[in-house]
Amino acid sequence: MSITPERRTELIAEYRLTQDDTGSPEVQVALLTERIVNLTEHLKTHAKDFHSRRGLLMLVGRRRGLLDYLKRKSQDRYQTLIERLGLRR
Repeated sequence: MSITPERRTELIAEYRLTQDDTGSPEVQVALLTERIVNLTEHLKTHAKDFHSRRGLLMLVGRRRGLLDYLKRKSQDRYQTLIERLGLRR
């Protein structure tokens, strides 16, 4: 259900802006998206796990906030990120 350290390193390497970047909005959104996908798969088999569902909703809200921030700061970076991640909106 959680992200393995190897997968986290891959995501950071793929979405970072500079060599030592680990905290840019792009990286954070990519990591949150991976966690959201994992939790969604978990909830498909465990439909009554309401604690995980609440965690999923919190992650989606956090990702939405980061995407709104990125959209305010740089429309181009926002567009490329949602296209790369395959997100709607």
